[in-house]
Formats: sequence, C-alpha cells, structure tokens
Amino acid sequence: MAPIAASRQQFDEIPTVVGIFSAFGLVFSVSLFAWICCQRKSSKSNKTPPYKFVHVLKGVDIYPENLNSKKKFGADDKSETKNKSVMPKNSLHLDLEKRDLNGNFPKTTPKIQSSPDLENLSPKHFAERKKDSVSPDSLKSTTSLSSEEKQDKLGTLFFSLEYNFEKKAFVVNIKEARGLPAMDEQSMTSDPYIKMTILPEKKHKVKTRVLRKTLDPAFDETFTFYGIPYSQIQDLTLHFMILSFDRFSRDDVIGEVLIPLAGIELSEGRMLMDREIIKRNVRKSSGRGELLISLCYQSTTNTLTVVVLKARHLPKSDVSGLSDPYVKVNLYHAKKRISKKKTHVKKCTPNAVFNELFVFDIPCEGLDDISIEFLVLDSDRGSRNEVIGRLTLGSSAEGTGGEHWKEICEYPRRQIAKWHMLCDG
Repeated sequence: MAPIAASRQQFDEIPTVVGIFSAFGLVFSVSLFAWICCQRKSSKSNKTPPYKFVHVLKGVDIYPENLNSKKKFGADDKSETKNKSVMPKNSLHLDLEKRDLNGNFPKTTPKIQSSPDLENLSPKHFAERKKDSVSPDSLKSTTSLSSEEKQDKLGTLFFSLEYNFEKKAFVVNIKEARGLPAMDEQSMTSDPYIKMTILPEKKHKVKTRVLRKTLDPAFDETFTFYGIPYSQIQDLTLHFMILSFDRFSRDDVIGEVLIPLAGIELSEGRMLMDREIIKRNVRKSSGRGELLISLCYQSTTNTLTVVVLKARHLPKSDVSGLSDPYVKVNLYHAKKRISKKKTHVKKCTPNAVFNELFVFDIPCEGLDDISIEFLVLDSDRGSRNEVIGRLTLGSSAEGTGGEHWKEICEYPRRQIAKWHMLCDG
C-alpha cells in the first residue's frame, strides 16, 4: 500500500509543477512582447517623417521599380549628412532634416538666396551640384530690394534633375518653393501645389500634393519617368506651373517656370537647381485649334446669349487617335465664377459641330465686370479630362477676344459670331 500512496502523491504534484512552469512562461512571453513593442516604437520615432513622396511613372517602355530602393532617386540621407560637413555655408544645399512635422521650413532668415541674374545665365551656370558652391558676390540681399520689386517677386522654385542610365529613367525631384505671394487676401497665405509637364509632347503630366496655408512649401516629391532615352533629354523642356488651391472657385495661378534641358549634362549625377518664378505667359498656339462663338447681349433683359457653334483643327489627344471634344462655358463676375454650362461630347473628330445655345443672367448693369471662359476638353472615361485649349472673352481680353466683346457691347441685341484661336490650357 505504501508504494501506491507514494505514486499517488507524485501524480498529484505534477499539475502544480506544470502550473509553475506555465506561469513563468507567460511572464517571459509578456516581457518579450513588451520589449519588442518598445523597440519598434523607438525605431519608428527615428525614421524620416512621412512627407517624402516618390512617384513611379511609366512612359514608352515599362521598367519594374522597387520602391524600397527609392533612395537612389530621392534624397539619400546618409550621403546628405556626410556632405553637410563638407559643403560651404553659401552652397545651394537644402537641409531637409530641419523641416517641421508638416514638411515646412521654419520661418527664419533663409540661408539660401537666389540671384535675379540667374535668369540671364546658361543652365550650366545656375545649376548647382553637390560639390560646388555659390559665390557670395552673386547673391543679393533681399533686404535691399524696394517695395515695388518685392511685389513683382513671385518666389523661387528649387528642384533637382537626375538620369538613371541603368533603368533609362529621367528623375525630377521638386524640393520646395520659397517666397510665394499670398493668394488669399483674408488669411494672407496660399495653398500651393505644382503641376509639371514635359514639353513638347506633353505626354507626361504630373502634380504634387497641396500644402495648406504656407508661402514656403516643402514638397520633396520625386517623379521618375521611364522610357526616355538619354539622347532625347536635350530636346525636352520642363514646364512647372505653380498654383494655389481654391475650394470654391478656379485655382489661382501664381506663376510658371520653363527649363529647357538643352546644354544640361546629367551624366555626372544629380543636379540641384533653382529658378525664379515668373508671371504666366499665355501663349497662343496654332496647334490648339479654333473655336467659333456667337454672342448676343440683351440690354433690356440683362442676359447674355452664347452659342457654341464649331471647333476645327483640334489636335490629337494622345498617340492612340483623335480626341472626343466638348466645351465647358464658365461665366465670371469680378473674377468669381457665377455660372457654368457644357456641351455634349463629339466622338473622334478634330472638327466638331456643336450648335448649342446657352443663356446667362447678368447680375450687374452692363458687361464691364463680366467675362466668359471657354474650355475645350477631351472626354476620357478612364482618367481626368484634359484641356485641349482655352479661350477668354471680356473687356480685358486681348486680341479677337477683346474685339468680339467690344462689338457686342456697342451693338446690343445683335448676334455676332467670330472664330477665335485657342490658347494652351
């Protein structure tokens, strides 16, 4: 009986031992999990804030791109930290680590100043590489500018260009803009973003995100264009359009920057560049086509009758074929849109016949503060409709647009039709 009792006692002690080991195992697992979470939290806090954007764009040829290797095209943190101690103070170096959590630079005295004479220099002179520095004689203090000159200043755009020979990719990094004018008179600030197009074919159109309430936006967005041979880079031109987002009306155009790539050598690596933002130049182009418009102003009823008649010689929307045009009509009173209409879509034709009539009520006496905008767009179900051409009629319009407007003011109740050349959208 004694051996049986001893075996029963040992059997009863087994659950107790198992419970003790389970408790120790549970405490160890919880401690290990808490340690791993702390390590991950600390590693996340040391990472770069999420304001760096890398866009992968596909052109004629498609090349696979690993997003984990984006440092090849963006700002390499390790190389930039090494260069900080080597580069002189007057160098056009953008210290991306000194921005706040919103991606903006602190409002202190800018260390980077660009000379107004940069516009008169060749691309090799104003292009600044990592190893070069800007001469102090070429920099002018902004405090010496008169008030009139400051009003004319639209800011400076900073960006970099690079070509990846291994993947046949053209890389554009839009870094920041400084000293933008305030487009919102109430808050005295802007909501800027940038549209970029590669001319002359306009096959690549991209834009940055909108940064709210800032005059010194730091975008740091990288656009990678594939399928562009290096031999064709010299024939291209970069067009940057700087705009301010407006939720209630059309976005305000701050200015533009044109960069011809002829003479710019990208074989030696990435180039840091800056350009003064200039006022937008509305360029007429015979390649945009023409639009036939008929207008009639009824002074007794204070209405404006608009007839969109025809369009001719419209360009192809893309390589695939003809465009599917339609016309959007916007009526403005003191630069504020008060009404909008649009025609039906005409399929696959460069010479569209619309014959559609619209009647607008004028909120004021006379047409002095009234203007009307015609946007010829290409209908595309798969993506956003692109603007083929633009036409503005009003008292301040130039060319045939101003002449047509003057005639309907002088001869009310008379329907007057004219052909107009479309401008770039």
